Amino acid sequence: MASAVYTIDPTHSSAHFSVRHMMITNVKGEFTKVAGTVTFDRDNPGASKVDVTIDARSLHTRDEQRDGHLKSADFLDVEKYPEIKFVSKSVQPDGHEEYLVKGDLTIHGVTHEVDLHVEGPTAEVKDPWGNTKAGAAATARINRKDFGLTWNATLETGGVLVGEEVKINLEVELTRSAS
Repeated sequence: MASAVYTIDPTHSSAHFSVRHMMITNVKGEFTKVAGTVTFDRDNPGASKVDVTIDARSLHTRDEQRDGHLKSADFLDVEKYPEIKFVSKSVQPDGHEEYLVKGDLTIHGVTHEVDLHVEGPTAEVKDPWGNTKAGAAATARINRKDFGLTWNATLETGGVLVGEEVKINLEVELTRSAS
């Protein structure tokens, strides 16, 4: 199989995250606007590339007050930094149909290299409209403080309101570009 170029289908893709709240539970949220391209070469994974943009303003946690706080200057500052960006630097096999994708993640205007653990892409299928589709899932863990997201509050019983580690899960549906 030669290299295939895919566009991320924004209506069937999302980026989810979870972070500890009050050191007792995980609060989850998602970004509903995900876009980008994936160039994938199954025979030569090292030639593959990933470029993803997430609209930070599309954050949703099922709580308007929390969403507003996370979008404020205390956290993402979406007015100043409306996009979260990931650009791959390397892709290497990491198991059967799994890949380790190293790349630069930019959040809040700060860029750090992160590892994405990717399952897929799946085998291609045709949708009812004749488009060639595939899917992939990816996970990563980051420390939010590395990206300048340092706001927190100390609890009277000790500990903090918001954990530092953020778990990220991406689900993407890919549409193959016409050759």
